[in-house]
This record gives sequence, structure tokens and C-alpha cells, in this order.
Amino acid sequence: MITSKLTAQSQISVPAAIRRKLGVGPGAVLAWDADCDRVSVRRVGKFSSKDIRDALFGAKPARKSSLAELKAAVGKHIRQKHARD
Repeated sequence: MITSKLTAQSQISVPAAIRRKLGVGPGAVLAWDADCDRVSVRRVGKFSSKDIRDALFGAKPARKSSLAELKAAVGKHIRQKHARD
């Protein structure tokens, strides 16, 4: 059994083993549910990883580029970055 101690300010530290199991760190939001004499804690997330991926990359999968296209894009970027006016 893992235990925590309540401070004078009514704060607790979440034990490292529990933080690892929940996958939480500083700034994480935890939800507390009380039922009779038991309390459960769970991680709260506003968005799923799919929501975040879709927001960053769009809902459809990206088209894969060929090696030649990648090399051409890198070359173009370098030329633009170091172009003299």
C-alpha cells in the first residue's frame, strides 16, 4: 500500500509510482471521486491524442514524399535562406 501525508495546508504529494502509473507530471489535472469511505483519483484530459494529431496535421493522413522530393525541398529552403538580394 502506498501512502501520502496531508500537510498543514491540506495538500498532498502524489507518490512517484502513482504518477508513473497515471502518466502525469507537473501541471497535470487530476479528478477526485468520493464514494462512501473510498476516494478514487484519475487523470483528466480535455483532448484525446487523436484530437491533437488532427489539429496539428489535419484529419487526413499526409502524403509520403519521395527522397528526391525531400532533397529538392531542402535545397530550395537553403537557397532561399542564404539568397543575397
